[in-house]
Amino acid sequence: MSIFRDFNAAAFWAGITAFVWYSFGGVPLHIAVSSELGLSTAASSSWMFIVWMTGAVASIALSLHYLQPIPITWTIPGLIYLGTLGSHYSFAEMIGANLIAGILIIVLGVLGIGARIMAWLPLPILMGMFAGSIFGYMTRMVSATVTDTVIAGSTVLAFLIGRAINSQKVPSLGLAMVVGGIAVAMTDRIVDVPVIWALPAIAVPDMEFTVSAFVGVTLPMVVLAMGLGNVQGLGFMMAQGYRVAVTPITIIVGMSSVVNALFGGHAAIVARTGVAILAATEAGPKETRYWGNLIAAALTVLLAFAAVPVMSLVSILPKAYIFALAGLAILSALQTAFEKAFSDKLKFGALIAFGVAATPFVVAGITSAFWAVLAGLGASLFVERKELLACWRQSPDEVSR
Repeated sequence: MSIFRDFNAAAFWAGITAFVWYSFGGVPLHIAVSSELGLSTAASSSWMFIVWMTGAVASIALSLHYLQPIPITWTIPGLIYLGTLGSHYSFAEMIGANLIAGILIIVLGVLGIGARIMAWLPLPILMGMFAGSIFGYMTRMVSATVTDTVIAGSTVLAFLIGRAINSQKVPSLGLAMVVGGIAVAMTDRIVDVPVIWALPAIAVPDMEFTVSAFVGVTLPMVVLAMGLGNVQGLGFMMAQGYRVAVTPITIIVGMSSVVNALFGGHAAIVARTGVAILAATEAGPKETRYWGNLIAAALTVLLAFAAVPVMSLVSILPKAYIFALAGLAILSALQTAFEKAFSDKLKFGALIAFGVAATPFVVAGITSAFWAVLAGLGASLFVERKELLACWRQSPDEVSR
């Protein structure tokens, strides 16, 4: 078969690299958010299993059908955002909101108006809101580093060393996880609770549908998934010369998101970082790069089946270690958010959105993230009217660029 003739070393190592990134970029964050929301091991492992498994299955199916490296994972920005909402919404409300988000992604994909959303809700203001919403992760990491220098400090130092090395073979977050874990073991700070060694059990969670959760969870989740994930991920593939089937891929992403929500997960995306690794020239000849995605997805299946022991780590690891890893895991997303919020137009609106979102409050049952977008739009309408109106007049193609 020609598919086996397409296998090559460059694609293989690109797949290994992507999997390492998925593991060390996603797992620590998933552990931290599960801890933040106070979820049981069963609920956490079901969440982890379903989002990794649906992503792997969708990735393999799309790559085999189109012979293109189309990695489907789950939205890291969306996960980070959900972690900030534990005091405002119940987990049942979040799951209901995520289910509606998946359905909306399917509808928007069919209608082909996903890029139009990014004009109605300008990216700088959205990124200002997003940066404000997750800024607490960084401040908590700094606080943990000051109060627990041995564990959190060594974790952060290892991360900085990894960034200085700047090699995909030495992922900075992976190095931080290993060194911080050694520090935890050497200081005997592991809580005496056994790690559960078992296959994941799919848990169907309770769901609750509320207007406030729709506004505060569903709408931001759709924008984060389609705007930060699909538009940028598929845009990079187009830039690499691929003829991308945008509508079918978006529908698959929406369907994966619906399945995720039914078993306690959140929205799927076209993985931006995965695309950057798997569709780049370093991944081999253009026609064979899909093999890298097949390798990464196959390894991801193994990670999905290890969800129970992985998520049981939540109960045995010290908070300082989890806080440090969570803060380090969001640094890249936070940096990207700041760059997109303040590097071009609508900077004042983005600044107002950041300030409002960084101040936790609830009005009419709706969190500050929603009011941050309205405040940012209002500020831009008064101070940056020409830029805002120009943004609203853009075509979908211009927005997606």
